[in-house]
Amino acid sequence: MSLSTSFDVKQDVLIVRMSGELDHHESETLRNHWKEMMYANDIKHVVLNLEDVSFMDSSGLGVVLGRYKEVLQLGGEMVICSVSAPVHRLFDMSGMFKIVRLEENEEQALSTLGVAS
Repeated sequence: MSLSTSFDVKQDVLIVRMSGELDHHESETLRNHWKEMMYANDIKHVVLNLEDVSFMDSSGLGVVLGRYKEVLQLGGEMVICSVSAPVHRLFDMSGMFKIVRLEENEEQALSTLGVAS
């Protein structure tokens, strides 16, 4: 199964929704599209919706961490929401939830960033 990704912009927030498997085959393409969307739209914050991601490997985790660092450098915040069980385990084991805020759903994630959904 491949990865499907959609991007939406609300104010200065980039909403990234993924579906499928985020592995080394998909990581570079996602990284490039994500960076392109961030800089083309003057983005400060990111909401990452992982509800439909069935698998993520270390290269996928690396993409997320890389964008997290970029957002921090811009003075923004990344909020992750709607995490599927397999990805939740990976993020928990890697310590990701110690540095990135987790919200139950996209509406709550946007609200924490001061954006009405």
